[in-house]
Amino acid sequence: MEKLEHIHSTCIPLPIEDVDTDQIIPARFLKATTKANFGDNLFRDWRYNSDDSPKKDFVLNNSIYSGTILVAGKNFGCGSSREHAAWALEDFGIRVVISSFFADIFKGNALNNGILPITVDDQFLNALFKEIEKDPKTMVTVSLPDQTVAVDKASLKTSFDIDPYKKMCLIKGYDDIDYLLNMRDKIIAYETKPS
Repeated sequence: MEKLEHIHSTCIPLPIEDVDTDQIIPARFLKATTKANFGDNLFRDWRYNSDDSPKKDFVLNNSIYSGTILVAGKNFGCGSSREHAAWALEDFGIRVVISSFFADIFKGNALNNGILPITVDDQFLNALFKEIEKDPKTMVTVSLPDQTVAVDKASLKTSFDIDPYKKMCLIKGYDDIDYLLNMRDKIIAYETKPS
């Protein structure tokens, strides 16, 4: 996994509530067994017409919005437990998702795939959407070590909670297996220690 400590980026606004995993990556694209190219079908039915032409009014097709931070409406990632939703976001280049509520399974899948889901209160989320609407080039700084999100040119800043283990894994670029492999020498020393 790629390390994640500080993200300084513009944002992609998706002010839609109750975005479920089938909207993030439709079920018909779940046949692949590797994570490669899932980003091509991120929000597929919202991004493309039936003839595969881009829908001009969808945010991912709007060239004024870009970045590695997705700002989403409340209850992002609800629905099924498919890990492919996190795969699609990560493959597209999203490193951080900010919302006022995440489905628990999606949140876990995101963290396990190098994406930082940040839960903020509704007031901060709405203020962030307004800043992006005023200026699509609004820069946002996320500091995982400090557990803060700040809008660069506004007095808009908040802190967020994260499990200490998952925080350490993101900062070091570890998944759960990487973490165990990193502890290999200690595990061997413990296992071979005389009783």
